Amino acid sequence: MKHSQGMTLVEMMISLTIGVFILGGVVMTYLSLKITTKDTLIIGELQESGRLAMDILRKDLEMAGFWGNYFPHTLNAINVSVPVTPGNDCFDNFNNGSFPKVSEHNFKFIYSVTVNSTTMINCVKRAQKNSDIVQIKHLGREEKSDLFGHDNWYYMLSQSNQGTIIAGSGNRLPSSPHVTIWHYIHHVYYISRQYYSVNSVKLSVPVLMRKRLTQKGGMSSESIMEGIENIRFIFGLDTTADAQVNIYKTSDQMTETNWAQADSKILTVQIYLLVRSLEPANNRTKHAVTFILGGDNAATQRRLTFNDNYRRTLMVSTIKLTNSGMQQWQL
Repeated sequence: MKHSQGMTLVEMMISLTIGVFILGGVVMTYLSLKITTKDTLIIGELQESGRLAMDILRKDLEMAGFWGNYFPHTLNAINVSVPVTPGNDCFDNFNNGSFPKVSEHNFKFIYSVTVNSTTMINCVKRAQKNSDIVQIKHLGREEKSDLFGHDNWYYMLSQSNQGTIIAGSGNRLPSSPHVTIWHYIHHVYYISRQYYSVNSVKLSVPVLMRKRLTQKGGMSSESIMEGIENIRFIFGLDTTADAQVNIYKTSDQMTETNWAQADSKILTVQIYLLVRSLEPANNRTKHAVTFILGGDNAATQRRLTFNDNYRRTLMVSTIKLTNSGMQQWQL
């Protein structure tokens, strides 16, 4: 009868040591995959947030200055009747409020400023310094005269050479031959910060905000997309009436006559979006990273340098304002 033999102490120690190395390798592989997966998710979220924010801005900008059947390039207080202006309207001294007014300045359907210690549109109280605010006005969807108007919207009754902006009352929209009825839109986009608590940790999150023209609340505020840390607009101008962009200007460089589009036309808008992760990546080593949001020289560049654990990406797009002042889409 044969006797079975067990493992010696030396053999057991060797087996345990080999097992520890194998287990350590498995753990390291798991942790590495976990970190890689988390980073991949964060990068995907950055790209998705930037894409959605860019798409919202693109759709609004493409419609800027679209007035339905109204043929002139911009609205004016002589040919367009308007209701009472909301109490908390967004405006300054350049006739860029929700509705045109009698002024030496043309009505602005697009207008932008860079936020600093002295410059900010009146209705925006908290905006990210060294970022841009943009106003966009246009007509939205066309309404049928047999439908009830929304009692929190404004509408424009559009004709070839005149128009009337009315406040919706919840009643049937008025009908008249050769008149089309459209939802009137005024949006203001800017960057602000909101504060959250996650696992008892307070987070400061940059958010793309929008103010929207309404009847009941005037210019009401709403969050559009979290993680948008900075935004910049650069405008392509046609100064020679050849339907080509001849010069690019930042919001700071634009003049009153540029915004009025009396001596030039705004043909394109370049958008720079800096997108940031909502939470810091603890596995990320801190090092200084600089992003350049447009500009062709040191004087016009916006250089932003960060030394933290947040992940960021810069997204750029150019929007063509083909249809400003036109009564049908151009291809």
